[in-house]
Amino acid sequence: MFQTTTATRKIFSLKKRVKVIQGGTSASKTFSIIAILIDKAARIKGLEISVVSESIPHLKRGALKDFLKIMQMTGRFVQDRYNISDRRYQFANGSYMEFFSPEAILGARRTHLFINECNNTSFPDYHQLAIRTSDEIYLDFNPSNEFWVHTEILPDPDTDFLKLTYKDNEALDPAIIREIEKARDKAATDSYWSNWWKVYGLGELGTIEGVIFGKFHSLQEFPNDCKQVFMGCDFGYSNDPTTLIKIGVKGEDIYLHQLIYQTGLTNQDISSKMKELGVGRESITADSAEPKSIEEIRRLGWNIKGAMKGKDSILNGIDLMKRYNYHITAESLDLIREWRGYSWKKDMVTNKFFNEPIDNLNHCIDAIRYAIQAHLNKPSGVYAIR
Repeated sequence: MFQTTTATRKIFSLKKRVKVIQGGTSASKTFSIIAILIDKAARIKGLEISVVSESIPHLKRGALKDFLKIMQMTGRFVQDRYNISDRRYQFANGSYMEFFSPEAILGARRTHLFINECNNTSFPDYHQLAIRTSDEIYLDFNPSNEFWVHTEILPDPDTDFLKLTYKDNEALDPAIIREIEKARDKAATDSYWSNWWKVYGLGELGTIEGVIFGKFHSLQEFPNDCKQVFMGCDFGYSNDPTTLIKIGVKGEDIYLHQLIYQTGLTNQDISSKMKELGVGRESITADSAEPKSIEEIRRLGWNIKGAMKGKDSILNGIDLMKRYNYHITAESLDLIREWRGYSWKKDMVTNKFFNEPIDNLNHCIDAIRYAIQAHLNKPSGVYAIR
């Protein structure tokens, strides 16, 4: 079996049919569950193991990436046994592991099921998967808020519950530990960091309060029949990422697709990436706080301009954005993460929200807002977000 951590040993000790693993960031939840399932598949003939997440891009970045890494590190991986298009690996003894999103639920049966970050999967989808699973079910998640696991699954006597934190992962780099623990000191005076430390540091149930947008519809591809198509850009470099978001409009519906979300990009790098991505002459609205960057990118041949600033620009932009229905491509993982978490500030003394968003999880949001204000706010002028 793969070299174990405390997290792996704790998960392996769970005996009931449904195994709920709640935990904070870097607690090795997913990695450990995948390692256990690989070990079972290699040792026991005929296992049919399904690993499910909200989308294929999410799987590729998370559970599937961990699977391939463990298989290669342990010398088990045989290329001819892996069907890339079906994301299915057949072991020598006839067992297999497959990776898919909820779109492929109906019909298939299995012996083992693992739903990764199950808080992003609906209860009806879970139920359809569960009734087609004969043996074990693994569910993992960061406890950012109460959802169907707490109300529907934990009360069942055939359910085991385990809470993990980063301290259960001995393989964690000390630099990551230091970064996680920075939130502990901030938690005493800041509502965002208090909730973050509770959820991601301690692995305890938190709350999602004051989310500004949150709801969206997932789509597989950006539509080709939008009435308007334009882009928004937010600059970053060392700590914050540079973002580029493609935006399409059809009536009251707005379609979003993440093109760039990366740190360390120079203006030349941004230009090169846009060429690789096939960006054409679409209008790009960028943060006017960096006029030099805008001018350099414009001279490289792109249709880019700075967003104009105005009074109460952040609140005006949020108000404008909330007038539309949103659809986000499934592969826009960083954008989806920000969309679900972008929130209002909260006063820890009065327990009331400020009329001001938290300056976090906003790199994609700002890019979108720049562009929407530039193109869809004609009656009241163009504003930008500071």
